[in-house]
Formats: sequence, C-alpha cells, structure tokens
Amino acid sequence: MMRDDALSQILDVLQMRGAIYFHTDFTSPWGVGVPEYSNVARFHMVMRGNCVVTIEGVDDPLHLSTGDLVVIPHGVAHVLSDIPDREADELDFVLSESGYNGMGALVYGGQDQFGACKLFCGHFEFEEGATHPLLAGLPQVIHLPNTQTMNAEWLDSVIRFVSAEVMGEKAGADAIVHRLTEIIFIQTVRAFVDSVGDEAGSLAGILDPQISRSLNAVHTNPEGKWTVQSMAEVAGMSRTVFAERFNEFIGMTPHNYVTHWRMQIAHQRLAKSSDSIIVIAEAVGYGSEAAFTRAFKNQFNVTPGIFRREAKSATTVH
Repeated sequence: MMRDDALSQILDVLQMRGAIYFHTDFTSPWGVGVPEYSNVARFHMVMRGNCVVTIEGVDDPLHLSTGDLVVIPHGVAHVLSDIPDREADELDFVLSESGYNGMGALVYGGQDQFGACKLFCGHFEFEEGATHPLLAGLPQVIHLPNTQTMNAEWLDSVIRFVSAEVMGEKAGADAIVHRLTEIIFIQTVRAFVDSVGDEAGSLAGILDPQISRSLNAVHTNPEGKWTVQSMAEVAGMSRTVFAERFNEFIGMTPHNYVTHWRMQIAHQRLAKSSDSIIVIAEAVGYGSEAAFTRAFKNQFNVTPGIFRREAKSATTVH
C-alpha cells in the first residue's frame, strides 16, 4: 500500500533498506579504507571522539567530532582515520586482523585508549536497477555537524534504539533496524534541504509542499491521464509556473517524470509479482502491451518479457 508522502513513496519504490555494519572502538594510530560499493549510501555517526573522512572525488577531508553525522550517498570509496593522510588498512584486512565476528565493537588501532573514536556505521541500500532523480540529486557527501544533530532529539533517540536492537539480537530486529535507519535517511535529507534550500535541487522539490502534492498524486495514481495542466491543478499553481518550477527542481519535465515513475513501478512489479505484462501495463497507464513495451525498453534498454525472465532467473540462482 502506497504511503502518503512523496519522499516515503519514492523510498518504497527504490526498495530502500538500512543495514548496520558495526560500532567501533578505534584507537590511534588507525586508518580504515572503505571500498566502493554500488547502490548504497554509507553513513558514519561519531558517538565519541574525533576522526577524519577522506572521500574519493571530494577535495578536502572532513574533520568529524562527537555528534557529527556524515552520509556518502553514492557508495564511493573513502578512508576513515585519526589524522589526515594516515596510511589506511583495507576494511577486509581490518575485520580479519581484529577478529571481529559481528558481535560487540570493532576494536582496532594502537594503544591510545584516551583518544578512542567510537563510530556507528552502516548504509542505506537501494534496489539494483532502480533509479530516481532523488538519487541523482544527492550530493557527493552530506555532513551534518553536531550543532545540528545534537539539537535533534530524533537522531539521538534513533541511534540509541538502533544500537540496542543490533546488540540485543532479538526476533524482529532486522525489520526494526530497517525502519529506523530509514528514519535516519529521511531526516538527514530534510536537514540537508533545510540547510541549503533550493540549491538542493530535486531533494528540495520532493519536499516542496506544492510540488510534492503533485508528485504524491502521480505516485498514488500512476495510471491516471496526467497532463501538465492536471498536475499543476493538484499543486495549486498555474501551468506555466508549475512546469518551470518542476523542471528546475526535479530536473525533468512533468511528462517525463510521469513516464519515469510508471516505468519504476513496472520494473518492480515485473520482478516481484506474477501479474501478466498487460495487467502491469494497464496498471501504469498503458492501453496496449506494445506501447508499454516501447516505453519500458526506452527506459531500461530491454523488453519487459526479457527483463522478467532475467529477474526470475537471478532470484532462482540466489
């Protein structure tokens, strides 16, 4: 069942899931290289101490202290360390060398217990093949300094709750962690948009009250006969102003967005459901299988039938 706000609807279709790697106890000297990984947005929260994050493609390293949260949206390689330019060990080596078995803290580094850095690390993962302007619009890095996180009771509460669930290993913990880490992502996006305003591009558009009303309507009724005029009316804006503002924020025309959204819904249903192709086509606003097939192939460079067979085959193999 589709949720009632545009951002949550998008995350549902992107199949976002949160995962927790570990909490750390790193003591100087230390440096850990985190490899590139697609379809994820990694995050690190400094629970105590200080560290430096050097991100591939970002000129200046970030200096983090207690309460800081950093999100690396596109899964690029980065180094966590006690000081800039510290020689780093690869994460797999660190996990092996420390004897970490998934329980308790990941302990690594030297003997300087006074300067221990305690991090809470994880990622937000998105369905492979799923795309949306939300993902494309995320910057290389989102840094929320402690002046923002410490004043946000939600973050402290969520982090503590997630930590308790991870440590407790009780039944249902995975589902709880998934939803709680989703909250971290949503609140981080909100805080980022609040800090940079319209410069946040598609993120600002998704959270804009008028644009989001139009997005919500399309999301919940993808089979509707949507036009720029009808979308503008939902947003409470003139056709011209709506079209300009939508394109400015979202980075595509309203018509193209409707097509894009329909194809994401179809992509998901082809992979996850047993509905026939024509049923899926009609559910996303296409009166014929041929028209739907053309649109799907334009988006994903493969026909719905071939995509479904490959998706089912991959699921069977795994």
